[in-house]
Amino acid sequence: MDKDLLEDYEGALFGGSMPAVKRPAIILVDFVRAYLDPSSPLYAGVEKAVQSAARILETARKINIPVIFTNVEYHDGGKDGGVFYKKVKALKLFDEGSPMGAFLPELKPEISDKVFTKQYASAFFNTGLSEYLSDLNVDGLIITGLSTSGCVRATTVDCCQYGFVPLVVRDAVGDRDPRPHEANLFDLQAKYAEVVSEAHIISFLNDLK
Repeated sequence: MDKDLLEDYEGALFGGSMPAVKRPAIILVDFVRAYLDPSSPLYAGVEKAVQSAARILETARKINIPVIFTNVEYHDGGKDGGVFYKKVKALKLFDEGSPMGAFLPELKPEISDKVFTKQYASAFFNTGLSEYLSDLNVDGLIITGLSTSGCVRATTVDCCQYGFVPLVVRDAVGDRDPRPHEANLFDLQAKYAEVVSEAHIISFLNDLK
């Protein structure tokens, strides 16, 4: 990262630390076929993020922390997607019944997991996720998913705004281009979240045993 940029942000007093998380949940944002199938216009080449998320999920299941998945689905020609659906033509891939909206074999919900189906970028918007986390007495959310500049960013900002500590796992989020990926991770770390590595989050989870 450019030194002048880092100095500018530090001089503006960005980049502080958030409270330590004691009762986490993990969310897997939109790990669906549309982003991993080369025939899809949304294909993003994010296989490494999928592999990282799978390893984190395996660790999370071993210690029985809450596991949350999100997907996207539209009905009635996208009427429930509003102007967002009209803006992004690729969202038609998530019309009800489309195979592109299916979860990946390696990242698929189990019966005990919670699934939130959304129509907009944030997993919190009009889904009940905030209330669900509050009911579980969760204080922080381990965030993995796709894409960094879209649904991951929106979910992270709302997570912070609802009072939960967002822990964004750098290795387990992905985007179709490294430039928005890195820019958004930089900005999230500066203002809204703790951006951490897979190794850090695995160690953190193991310490909760």
